[in-house]
Amino acid sequence: MFRIKPIDEVDQRALYDEAKSQLRALLEGERAWMGNLSNFSSLLFHLVPELNWAGFYLFDGEKLILGPFQGKPACTQIAMGHGVCGTAASTRTTQRVEDVHRFPGHIACDPDSRSEVVVPLIVGDQLKGVLDLDSPITNRFDATDAFEIEQLTRILIEATDWPETF
Repeated sequence: MFRIKPIDEVDQRALYDEAKSQLRALLEGERAWMGNLSNFSSLLFHLVPELNWAGFYLFDGEKLILGPFQGKPACTQIAMGHGVCGTAASTRTTQRVEDVHRFPGHIACDPDSRSEVVVPLIVGDQLKGVLDLDSPITNRFDATDAFEIEQLTRILIEATDWPETF
């Protein structure tokens, strides 16, 4: 199921088609948010090449708190508007950062991370959190990656029962 290739050998269309197929299979008949977020982060971590972290920060009404993830230990709280995750959450827009060390206010949870894509989780009109993917490679994520990860996130959002608060 999980075969990892170097990024330069990956057919993006095939990769993301496979990710969508596997995600739909994982989510079929499952609506529990914790399990869905856990499996989604694992799927991405093992399927998308050149990641060193894949996971969620959940919005508790004031700040982002660490949720299900795959990778090294991470920051447990992120203030709104701080770092890439806090910026994605406060602006409710996907952030694709070629070099995190050049991002104003970057929070270095893992000094090995070089690039990042963060997608806000919006359910109805409520912010539920963000999906965060980190890579040890500068400029790892292109516009196609960001678009496809947004599409995957929409599948997750629609298939999940979300709590009012975390």
